Amino acid sequence: MFSTTRREVLRALGAGAGAVFAPSLARMQVRAQAPSAGIRLGAQTNAYPIDPKNFDTFLSAIGKLETIGYQGFETGYRNVMSQFASPDDARARIAATGLTFFGIHIFLQHAMYDTATLIAPASLYEQVAKGGKSLGALYLVCSGAAAGNLDQLNVKIAGLNTAAKFCQALGLGFAYHNEEPESGSKLNELDILYTRTDPQTVKFLLDVGHLYNLGGDVVAFIRKHHERIVGLHIRDYKDHQQVVLGTGTLPLLDIAHTLEQLHWRGWVECEEERLDGVKHGDEYLRPAFTALKEAFSK
Repeated sequence: MFSTTRREVLRALGAGAGAVFAPSLARMQVRAQAPSAGIRLGAQTNAYPIDPKNFDTFLSAIGKLETIGYQGFETGYRNVMSQFASPDDARARIAATGLTFFGIHIFLQHAMYDTATLIAPASLYEQVAKGGKSLGALYLVCSGAAAGNLDQLNVKIAGLNTAAKFCQALGLGFAYHNEEPESGSKLNELDILYTRTDPQTVKFLLDVGHLYNLGGDVVAFIRKHHERIVGLHIRDYKDHQQVVLGTGTLPLLDIAHTLEQLHWRGWVECEEERLDGVKHGDEYLRPAFTALKEAFSK
């Protein structure tokens, strides 16, 4: 039920292969100036209007990220699901941008999560993991629903461990992404997930914005759990309203300094995702990249 309604007739192998050109020397130099020491700058593609039925709209979006100077990207699974059945051409066209495909992300409406594990049903995450791997993704990123009690949380932990082991068998990383309900959970769910899931297979994509907007001490959390974190979602707020990264009150410089002290290696990703659904694209992602590069180059 998760794939057949989205798959379209696939374009022939090689058709339009030249539509995405290799990154220019100038743009490669821009990315080369990004932070070293193992920190890489990326972005979620959800700032752009992408039609899951038209793969070229996805390629256009990541092409714009490459032009700005980002080193990699993460995207929702629906944006690339049409390519799972015959991935070779799509993988080549993605690779031609010069960007790293950091993660393929499963985010669902609450009612679509497995009622026991509170993450995507295994039938979906297994399909997306296989498809993402075939397209060159490094991680399967999963969001989920918040647990209502400790018993539910224990089942969720077991579900995350199982999903991560499945990905490990494919040679794919697995990272869990926190949404707002978990970030402000009275159960202290986020901290428990970080301390009780399998440290060898379950990694985390920490949504710093969600944690910060709900009053969490993001610097202290990063210090405590940095060894489990493979990436950060960075979004900025002012008076609990999301603003362009670098124009709000998120302690971006403190986060960058902390990661430097910890000798942390991973992905720092801008996530521009507005509740009104407006896709601001380059207008917001370009200044966001400037803010990230300045913060992580000091």
